[in-house]
Parts: sequence; structure tokens; C-alpha cells
Amino acid sequence: MRWFDVIGLILTISAFFSFLNYKFFKLPKTVGLMIISLGSAFCLMGLEMMGIGSTVKLAEALHSINFSETLLQGVLCFLLFAGALHIDIGDFLEQKWSIGFLASLGVVISAFIIGVGAYVLFPLFGFTLPFLVCFLFGALISPTDPVATLAILKNSKAPTSIKMKIAGESLLNDGMAVVLFVVALTLLNNEKSVSSMDVVVMFVQEVLGGIAYGLAIGYIAYELIRRVDDYNVEILLSLSLVTGGYALASVLHVSGPLAMAVAGLFIGNHARKYGMSEKTRKHLDIFWNVIDDVLNVILFVLVGLEALLINVEHEYALAGLFIIPLVLCARFISVSAGAVLLRPLKPFSPNSIPLLTWGGLRGGISFALALSLPYGEGRDALILITYMVVVFSVIAQGLTMNKIFAYLEGKNSVS
Repeated sequence: MRWFDVIGLILTISAFFSFLNYKFFKLPKTVGLMIISLGSAFCLMGLEMMGIGSTVKLAEALHSINFSETLLQGVLCFLLFAGALHIDIGDFLEQKWSIGFLASLGVVISAFIIGVGAYVLFPLFGFTLPFLVCFLFGALISPTDPVATLAILKNSKAPTSIKMKIAGESLLNDGMAVVLFVVALTLLNNEKSVSSMDVVVMFVQEVLGGIAYGLAIGYIAYELIRRVDDYNVEILLSLSLVTGGYALASVLHVSGPLAMAVAGLFIGNHARKYGMSEKTRKHLDIFWNVIDDVLNVILFVLVGLEALLINVEHEYALAGLFIIPLVLCARFISVSAGAVLLRPLKPFSPNSIPLLTWGGLRGGISFALALSLPYGEGRDALILITYMVVVFSVIAQGLTMNKIFAYLEGKNSVS
């Protein structure tokens, strides 16, 4: 299929599913769209098994999109910038210690626990994977997903401090996850031995380099924006900041996602306050809200429809059912470790640990990383298991998040 036909097909499906959710299901947008698209994929597969219709054309269209590359090298930069654009820097800095721990050491702790747990669990279901492959899985599934998290937190009734911890962590934890992922993948491929110094250098380049780079391009964009009083030009400058800035980040080998989050924070706070008129602020917000909503719709529809391309093996699926609680357990332990270690600096509020545990959603980024794995041992297993964790996280945790928050906050107020 031509690229225009593919885009037209996906946009049409996304628009129709959005209409169905708005008129009939009335679920939170991201959750509703994933349920509808996932249900549609299962229905199509069921009809095909009965000899009615075929999923070949749609599967070909989905395959031509290359979900991993589309998200990691394209859509993600817009969604991260749009999400960070509306975060108050004062609230963010108030939770800086918690966010910093969860986005760094928290990811490492979780990745190790999941890696060890998967290494022990997989043989119980009839297949084994090397420890490095299991750790690779832990690295890609540990970071909370900014796209899924920010989309659901928009209408969440969670306390502001909890929302800021979850949102801030999801924006920043990709840098650490990428370092762990690349180190494990390098060791797995035996490209070279990786020393502790290599890991430190990679961390500095990806994470600290990404933060510095994000501040630099954010400041350059601000200097240009404050010299203009035309919202069309200023919106175009913000758009070029995201597209050009993300492309250059890969050339410089710094974390593009981290850079977009930092640049979004800078533009959304400093540039908004000192470099824009009220008219520009209004139009900028409308523009990026539309970008955010449209891309979120397409992304979650794609995630649901990707079920058509996944190789489902019985033993992998059974293992996935047990990996889901393992991921939640690892999240609980990493959050609890943060609460204990940070108590002298910034004590966690009551019920923070269960709220942060349940609110740490996994999403499209983890699935995209799984799809980016080279063909070889364990790839099919990790793709299916990652998909199961993502579907559970978005649907089960996303649908019940507000209820869990309300219950725990009510219980705390009573006691």
C-alpha cells in the first residue's frame, strides 16, 4: 500500500473508533480506544478463522508503519513536548527528589527484580532465556510510559503531589532505561565488553547530555520567540524546536526524549511567562493540545491493532500472566525503597506507595522497545509478554486508577 493510503486508513479507523467511544462507551479516551481497537482485532481474527474476510491487508498496512520506528523516531517527540508544556515547574521542583530517584535508581531496582524474576519464572512454563535477555526485558518494561501516564492523569483525581511524581518520573525515566537497555543489548550481542566506566560515560552522555541539550535548545527557541509578536511564527518556532531538536539529538547521541521533556518544561514555564503574549499562549495551547490528542488517539489505536501481528504461543502467554504481578511487585519495591531512602529529604505522604505503584503505567514505549529487539532467542516471547503487560496496565490500571486514588485518600482521611 502507498504511504498515503496507509495514513488515510489509520486516520479513518482512529476517527471512527473515537466516535464510537464518545457516543457509546464513554470511557477515558486512551483506555476506550485501546479496548475498541483490541476488540476489533480479535473480532477480525475470529472472522478469519471462520473463513469470513481476511486480516491480510490491514496487517500489511500495520507492518508498513513500523510501530517501533514511528513511535521512537517520530511521534514520541511531539507527545513528550506537549505533555511537559503544561507542567508547572514549581510543582515539579517541589517533588524533585522523589522524581529523580524514581526516574533513575528506581528504574535500576525494578529492572533487576524483573530480570531475576523472569529468569526464574520462564523455565516453569517450558522455555528458558539467558539472564541478559531477561534483564533486557526488565530494562524495557521498568520505565513508566509518559504517553499513557500523562494522557490518563489529565482527568485524574489524584492528589497534586502524586500526579506530579508520576508525571515527572514518566517524562525523565527514559534516559536511564535507554542506558540499561543499550548496555544489556551490547553485552548480549558480544559487540564488546562493557566496563563500569562505559556505563557512567553512557549515562552522562545520554541523560545529563540530554538535559543540558534540552535546556540549550529551549533557551534558543525562547530568545527567538520573545523577539516576535505573531503567534503563527511562534507556534512554528515551537514546532521546529521539537522536530529539528529531536533529529539533532540522535546525531549528538544524547537522549532525545529527555531533551524534549526539558525543552517543553522550559518553554511551558519561562518562555510562556516572559516571551509570549496572552494571545500567543492561547493559540500555542490549542495547537499543542490538538497535536497531543490526535497523536494519542492514533497511537493507542495502533497499539490495540498490533495484536494482529503478534505471534501468540501458549507457553509465552501463560508466562505473561505471571509476569504482570511481577512487574507490579517490582514497582512496589522500587517505590518503597525511594520512600525509605528519601525520608530525611522529602517524606512521602500517606498512601503514596500504593498510589505510585498502581499509577505507574506501562505503554507504547515499552512495546516499541520490545519490537526493536534483534531477531533471535526470546524475541517473540518478550514481544508477546510486553504486549500483555502494556494492555493490562493501560486498561486495568487506567480504568481503576481514579477509584483506587479515591478509596485510598478516603480511607486515609477517615483514619
